[in-house]
Amino acid sequence: MPTRQLDARTVTALVADATTAPSMHNAQPWRFRYLAGPHALLLLVDTERAMHRTDPDGRALHIGCGAALLNLRAAAAHAGLIARVRPLPDPADPLLLAEVRFGHDPDGAAPGAADLRRLYPYLARRHTSRYPFEEEEPPAPVRAALRAAAAREGAELLFPGPWHIDAVLELVHDAESRDALDPSAAEDLTRWTRRGPWAASAVDGVPEYAFGPTRRDGKAPLRDFAGRHRAPGRDSSSFEEHPRLAVLSTPGDRPADWLVAGQALERVLLEATAAGLATSLTSHPLESPDLRLLARDPVSGHGHVQMVLRLGYGPPGPATPRRPVTDVLEVAEAVEVMGIAEVVEDAPGR
Repeated sequence: MPTRQLDARTVTALVADATTAPSMHNAQPWRFRYLAGPHALLLLVDTERAMHRTDPDGRALHIGCGAALLNLRAAAAHAGLIARVRPLPDPADPLLLAEVRFGHDPDGAAPGAADLRRLYPYLARRHTSRYPFEEEEPPAPVRAALRAAAAREGAELLFPGPWHIDAVLELVHDAESRDALDPSAAEDLTRWTRRGPWAASAVDGVPEYAFGPTRRDGKAPLRDFAGRHRAPGRDSSSFEEHPRLAVLSTPGDRPADWLVAGQALERVLLEATAAGLATSLTSHPLESPDLRLLARDPVSGHGHVQMVLRLGYGPPGPATPRRPVTDVLEVAEAVEVMGIAEVVEDAPGR
């Protein structure tokens, strides 16, 4: 399949769609570089957006970038392109997470293209919801579709039973208790929380209009971004007494697995959105290695837990802000040397 030569408008649109992905505290830890010579789009880590306190190994960072990569693939399919991805193409450059080249696929005949194209409209509709959900179990066909979505990306999605859910909720409580005893634990949360007059104009982080109500009762796992600060006009609500959770795992636990987890996570979230479900993510207990190990079901779980999802029927939640494409995309002139793209002259992002 020949490589398609992309113009700046197409590249910009693809990257804009990619950046609708979720990321920890909406830090948006990605950068994109388009190499005009070989027509390759590179996905890189934005180290200024790393969370050294709560994500020292970069696991959550890779998951967020993996979610953006899945969105990029869906956007390409929608545009009649097939995205050929080389994950972690340069072992000597840990900041380079993937190289993507695009081929023609106007009929959508490439394997998996139709399914990605079907999910594309939900990129803009998927939002994290920090609102109460109904006490209703998603039907079996929906749960099966979500498990299949994770499996397509090489991950496993498990719907834990009642005792396992109670264990995960206890881990969330343990993580909250640890944070309450450690004044430095809130550093990353504080950095990425947007309050007051800055919330309306924020381009990243979690603004106070997306906090959702405080939890008056119920057991739904929610991180309270307001902390000890009261948000004006914020109400309290009753949340689910029996939250519906899902656990996403991968066979390994290295950067390549974290990228897999991010793509699987976003595919599951888009599939859930298509099924009319609202979603939120729970990573709090996974930020401590010992608690994360306990999140796995010792009977039926396999691999390493990468994310806990909360699913249900309820408000979808507001859209959180996104950085302008000009902040995340760089267009560069490049040549290829032995198949490796080498930048020779940079141009401003567009």
